[in-house]
Amino acid sequence: MPAAERPRIAVFSGPTATVQNSEPLVTSNNARRKYGLPLRTNPDGTALVQDIVRAQRLAAPVTVYIEAFSAHPLEEDAAELYAAPDGYLTAAGAFISERASDSDVAVYEATIGPDDGLFTLPYMARTRDGSPWESEGLVPFGPGDETRQTFYPDASRLFEEINRFGLDVHGVNNILSSKGDYDFFRAAPSGGYLNGLSEAQRTDVGEGDIPPEIRGEDFYFYGPPHLAQGTAMPTLARLTNLVQSVLGSGTYDGAIWLEGSPAVEETAYWLNLLIDTTVPISCNASQRPHGALGNDGDRNIVDSVDYIRSRIWAGSDGADAVGSVLLQEEQIFTSRDAQKADARPGGYVATGGHGGIIGTIGAPGDPMLTFWPAKAHTHRSAVNFTRIPSSNPGVRRVNGVVSSVDVPIKDADGALLADAIPKVTIVKYARYGMDDYSDDPMLQVEIRARIDSNLAKASLAGFVLEGNAPFGRGDESEMAALRRAVAHGMPVVRTARGNAEGMVAHAPGEVFIAGNTLTSTKARLLLMACLLRFGSLPPAADPENPTSEEWDAIRAKVAEYQGVFDTH
Repeated sequence: MPAAERPRIAVFSGPTATVQNSEPLVTSNNARRKYGLPLRTNPDGTALVQDIVRAQRLAAPVTVYIEAFSAHPLEEDAAELYAAPDGYLTAAGAFISERASDSDVAVYEATIGPDDGLFTLPYMARTRDGSPWESEGLVPFGPGDETRQTFYPDASRLFEEINRFGLDVHGVNNILSSKGDYDFFRAAPSGGYLNGLSEAQRTDVGEGDIPPEIRGEDFYFYGPPHLAQGTAMPTLARLTNLVQSVLGSGTYDGAIWLEGSPAVEETAYWLNLLIDTTVPISCNASQRPHGALGNDGDRNIVDSVDYIRSRIWAGSDGADAVGSVLLQEEQIFTSRDAQKADARPGGYVATGGHGGIIGTIGAPGDPMLTFWPAKAHTHRSAVNFTRIPSSNPGVRRVNGVVSSVDVPIKDADGALLADAIPKVTIVKYARYGMDDYSDDPMLQVEIRARIDSNLAKASLAGFVLEGNAPFGRGDESEMAALRRAVAHGMPVVRTARGNAEGMVAHAPGEVFIAGNTLTSTKARLLLMACLLRFGSLPPAADPENPTSEEWDAIRAKVAEYQGVFDTH
């Protein structure tokens, strides 16, 4: 993208996003002195050397005097290169234009105010009873209504702080505003408005007021841990609808998705499969909260903007030829092959043993791809949003009989229905797991119970077996139990344990889907997408005793699934 062009980028806030989390706001010693409160000290009881300051806004213009040569230890060593200061402050605090004494301090005079943006200032707030804030809540492990949120509700404040305080290699800020324009969307945010928000107060581009929001339904966070709330299957439908609507509008040149580091790889791959778009999607996480020492998330976001601007993702037709990526610590991962391996910056690895890291970004050098991924994605995906029908066959047990039923997938406006998201369960093989030497499928009580639950509650359902490496097989009773699931109309994918480098291959005549080099979590997502696209397998009239013709019909349907697993 030529430098003269400014991309418009959609920034989506996802769940449990450390990249959008801040450290707790702790009352400064400045405030403690003012209100006669005990001063905060170091853990050993010694006095703090520096007070606590946080990014805040001035309410009115003020004049400040900045000590000359205080920005760097060696500024004064090059004093001959500098213009004269604006004046001097006397020991009594008076500003004078000419130095009158050796004790007078050279200063610059500056007027700063609300229009100048954020400044790091002492945090002066106290709790409602006048005591100092020491953590997120009024008391440790307190209830939700006595605990402040640390996660941002969208990424607008995060971008503002990066833009204000982040510096490039030339010592200049405005790193983000100089490179593009941004709109912020709360797809499945980490922070929420418990008391609602009016349209006039909003920073994103949504329409209308935000009603009071509910933890665990409208937003999803992990801290403090005793109040943590995770996502549910309806969340996936909601975020998919929003991302598809926004990127399908033709307004944006790219998108950034922000989510918690342990699970961003899953949403990144889901977006890769489901979102029908020709623009790039770059996903970011952070191992440390925004503002913490060594925070990596801010740089990842800036690199995502540079990735979108670079157009290294564009094919000869100008459309995205890479698919959604996970951009972490100056490495570009394909979303299919990225996995978090450790809770530290740089803690992501490529899975499957056949690539995954497709490029580099950040200093030194320009963004660069080293190869193109061969797997289908976004606008080329066989299971993307546009190709998913409005309904599909599922399976239910009605009056004791397992049969096909029509399952609505989209509403009249074409949006995914929350209760249409398929239920796919991961089964893990382990050595010495069988109860005895029998291969009786009924010994697998967890699989049997899940089959029964699916037949009652989830018309679109399936299983992923994380089997042995690299073959993706379980023990005899597991395989028999999963074959029974297939006869009930529930497709089963075989994957290898861990990040196996060998491929799980499909054997002719088999009724299971081979997961190739996918991990079990990625295979789960692809199977969910396939269920939306193709529906369930045809169930046998008597699932305990399918006929050879019924097995043939099942294999024919499995072949459709296998074609997607081989190419995505």
